[in-house]
Amino acid sequence: MCVSAYDAIASLYDPWSRSVVEDVSFYVDEAVLSGGPVVELGVGTGRIAIPTALTGVRVIGIDTSPAMLAVAAERTALAGVEDLVDLRHGDLRDPPVDERVPLVTIPFRSLLHMETDADRRAALAAVRRLLAPGGRLVFDVFTPGRDDIAETHGRWLEREPGIWERADWDEAGRTLVLRVRGHGAESEMSLAWLSVAEWRELLAAEGFVLEALYGWFDRSPWDGGDDSIWICSPRAAS
Repeated sequence: MCVSAYDAIASLYDPWSRSVVEDVSFYVDEAVLSGGPVVELGVGTGRIAIPTALTGVRVIGIDTSPAMLAVAAERTALAGVEDLVDLRHGDLRDPPVDERVPLVTIPFRSLLHMETDADRRAALAAVRRLLAPGGRLVFDVFTPGRDDIAETHGRWLEREPGIWERADWDEAGRTLVLRVRGHGAESEMSLAWLSVAEWRELLAAEGFVLEALYGWFDRSPWDGGDDSIWICSPRAAS
């Protein structure tokens, strides 16, 4: 079994990401609109799955990190939604789900952990297998701007009290090595990004039709910014 980079910081993850709240209502609204159940790939500690379940929508949450899933299980129990959140250990490229669902989500840029074209294609193919007719894929990613790279590259920055992160950007290779440390925990993870044009091309090649492309979680249209939020559906068979 592969060790996830998130295992070492599972107890640190919630305080590290506590300020990331802007996407929660967006994904919850999409889940409610779908009627559920929802497959969330990269469920983590349940940051989005738990608010979704609190609306009554069932969530099947997949993650590669057993330690993160353990935290999620504790949090779902505390929230009283353990019957609505089905946590499973698995990979984005081959999620352990047999049923077909109306919505698959990949929040918080998790798709960027797919570092090669083959990995990205495998993940998208897996999503297609999971979606019921009329179903949708919703995910968000980023393409870093030069200003962001210049301001953060190679520097340890305190993101939350006692929690530090360092971003080492490779613009030529379009990869990011992100290091996180604090409260006795430390980890390193790799991400890779594409341009919006490349995401469009990849989605089309994997049989998806773009329904909406937003620049932020308030559903404002994408206008060339760093963040992009995608809503798409499988192309109907001809």
